[in-house]
Amino acid sequence: MQLITADPRSLKDNPDRSRQSKSSPQSDALLCASIRAIGVVQPPIVKLDPEGGNSYVIVFGHRRAAQAIAADLLEIPLLLADPSDDLGAMQSFAENIAREPLNPVDQWRAIERLVALGWTEESIATALALPSRQIRKLRLLANILPGMLDQMVRGDMPNEQQLRTIAAAGQDEQAEVWKKYKPKKQDPQVSWWEVARALATTRMLAKHASFGDDLAQAYGITWVEDLFAPADEDSRYTTDVEAFLGAQQEWLANNLPKRGSVIEANEYGQAKLPAKAQQVYGKPGKGDLTGWYINARDGSVQSVAYRMPEAKKPKLVNNADGIETAVEEVKAPKVRPDLTQNGLDMIGDLRTDALHEALARAPIEDDTLMALLILAFTGTNVSIASGASDNPYGHAKCGPHAARLIGEDGKLSFERETLLQAARSVLVEVLSLRRNRSDSGLIARIAGDAIGADQFLPNMATEDFLSCLSRNALEAAAEAAGVPGRIKVKDTRAALVEHFADGKLVHPAALLAPSTDDARSWIERYSTFDSEGEGYGNDVAMLEVQHAGDDAMNPLAEEKETDEDFREAAE
Repeated sequence: MQLITADPRSLKDNPDRSRQSKSSPQSDALLCASIRAIGVVQPPIVKLDPEGGNSYVIVFGHRRAAQAIAADLLEIPLLLADPSDDLGAMQSFAENIAREPLNPVDQWRAIERLVALGWTEESIATALALPSRQIRKLRLLANILPGMLDQMVRGDMPNEQQLRTIAAAGQDEQAEVWKKYKPKKQDPQVSWWEVARALATTRMLAKHASFGDDLAQAYGITWVEDLFAPADEDSRYTTDVEAFLGAQQEWLANNLPKRGSVIEANEYGQAKLPAKAQQVYGKPGKGDLTGWYINARDGSVQSVAYRMPEAKKPKLVNNADGIETAVEEVKAPKVRPDLTQNGLDMIGDLRTDALHEALARAPIEDDTLMALLILAFTGTNVSIASGASDNPYGHAKCGPHAARLIGEDGKLSFERETLLQAARSVLVEVLSLRRNRSDSGLIARIAGDAIGADQFLPNMATEDFLSCLSRNALEAAAEAAGVPGRIKVKDTRAALVEHFADGKLVHPAALLAPSTDDARSWIERYSTFDSEGEGYGNDVAMLEVQHAGDDAMNPLAEEKETDEDFREAAE
């Protein structure tokens, strides 16, 4: 190569350059500022114009030349290369990847140029240090609608599975779906999942077929090979959905096992169990049944175990003559509870958030903090994977907090403040009052009551929460707040929301303090003794009783006392 100088305005762009889409304004501004300050550090590589004359064509370095013009440079250094062979395409591609990464569409265009010059996918992957799978994925773009490609140039790319599904569809199908899902002005992002789902409904994969070649021939199913699928899986598919499902139905009818029955599936591919049936998630018992169904979304044959409730035996009553007579029990009318399941879920979330905020912000004495740590590890949501037994649930993720207490030499090394913060963080990680497997149970309520977590409960006078209350519970809340009741329930809710617009309503059911009876029941359950007769559960249990108190049944009194204590501690 020969080092020369020339006016960047005299250079011609290479029509076969790899980067055809525009780079970001931020990266261009940064490059321009650098060139204006120190000049062009790495000269662009050019070659003589094959059309004749003394002009030069840029091989690579278009951005540097353009930003040199923007920086008002009259001359820049250039490297004059010999006429390029087919290796120049690889050099141009590799040089652009080493700089600002090409977007996937530009990468695909460069790959297609290399393939046209005789490069194989494996050789391209080796030269660019990219996985072969990545090269195959980019080549899927050859089958993508131009409008979708324009969206992908902006960096909005589907994942590999979605891209394979879209690429397997015809251009007409893609165009029809794109009309519905292309981005709007107010939302520039595309839901590729919806695009792929709309195009995947017409394809059934051979790997989901339970039937063999005989039924495939009988139903006239012709398999098509997906040339872009990974080589290690069955990539055949058919677009004859009706024939595929018919063959699956016939196979299922001929191979239905004993105590098995055919059931329907909903539009989401989930099984429709018989009325009052309960799904069995563990190992089915002898009396359990198995339902077989076809997933309408992918056509696969699936099964689900379930059990039916036992039939209730009639109650036998002796009449005046001493003869037993079967009498059907009359069910009492159902009474709507004060709170719906959604309401209980909301309370669980609100309690947990308040508890975590109190653990992070409220003043906590050191001895109380240690007591809370002991309590936390007796929670029903805590399991320790010590290796002493098979534990299917693992353990709480307290490692990051414990790591703060260990020095680089692997020994305990911490400041007092770090220890206290780590203890609080562990409590936040472990304690929970959400209504799922993470619920710590009664000990989390005791812990929250001890640190005044009630003060962190938000205003519950919202439409979402109040709509979870029964009419009686809603009217009771209005009466307690001094809000006159209304004829219509929605008007009472609106009046409560307006009344507490600048205040705070906390429903008694959300208060954390447990009742004394609940606390004592917990003590009795955990106050066990070892072989020497010395109890190990009483110490922990008594910690709870001290905070539960005899006034736990009066949530308003508890709230008032905690309020005053918290204000004193804050002052």
